[in-house]
Amino acid sequence: MPACRGFPDGSKSCPDIQIRMESECEMALPDIATLDGQVKPIPIALPPRTDRDGKAIKNRILLAIPDDEFMAVRPLLDEVEMPQYKIFYDQGEKIEYAYFLNQGMVSLVVSVHDGRSVEVGITGPEGVVGAPLAFGFESAPMRAIMQISGRGLRIASSTLEDAIHRAPCLKSLVERYVMMQQLQVAQLAACNRLHDMDQRLARWLLMCQDRVDSENLPLTHEFLAQMLGSGRPTVTIAAGVLERAGLIQNTRGSVKILNRKRLEDAACECYRAIQNYNGSFSLK
Repeated sequence: MPACRGFPDGSKSCPDIQIRMESECEMALPDIATLDGQVKPIPIALPPRTDRDGKAIKNRILLAIPDDEFMAVRPLLDEVEMPQYKIFYDQGEKIEYAYFLNQGMVSLVVSVHDGRSVEVGITGPEGVVGAPLAFGFESAPMRAIMQISGRGLRIASSTLEDAIHRAPCLKSLVERYVMMQQLQVAQLAACNRLHDMDQRLARWLLMCQDRVDSENLPLTHEFLAQMLGSGRPTVTIAAGVLERAGLIQNTRGSVKILNRKRLEDAACECYRAIQNYNGSFSLK
């Protein structure tokens, strides 16, 4: 039996599972651990930091940059509350601010002319919303909407562009995060095309919980359907399958995860693949 290798979340992936993933997913992606081998990983335990109002910072990127870069950026960051369904920018609009989340989760959504939409990525305290600014792009390629309320820090786009050129580690981390997001987008494209709705829903709920660290997710079936690019009846049926199996509990306006381990077993392999991308970039 070939040896298993561990992922940051404690799960295991054996070579035979990887082979099956590549055969089932035509868009299977390479092991990205080899793409950035020269960059030192972010330590698991990071030193505490506060914003200029003395409130704790939980954003992984802001915690990981060197002290001199953090002290230079800290006065430029404004704390903001982020209510559910807040739109940070819409597809094609100018990105006015970048946001470093301390709590909550943002969905990155692509819409088409007939009004349909699908989620292509999510961001939480591990990353930054408005990352294209690091490459000089001010036009948003997709909508960014607050899916689970929280708070964070924002910085004006012009200010970030100036600061990032004087902060090489911040620039490197943001660029690495953008790379991880692109791999996530590709994996989700394969997932949406190849896997059943109950598997996709299980994967999506796990990704949400990873970022908000709570069993209770304030999400309606209608909103879930929009994010998964499906109709509400289909999502309701899939949620019912997971509930009857004892994995989740559906209540009005929220979903509660009852058994995470079994929910991981019910999810498609894309969940572990995406976890591997996050871990390889030390941004989980």
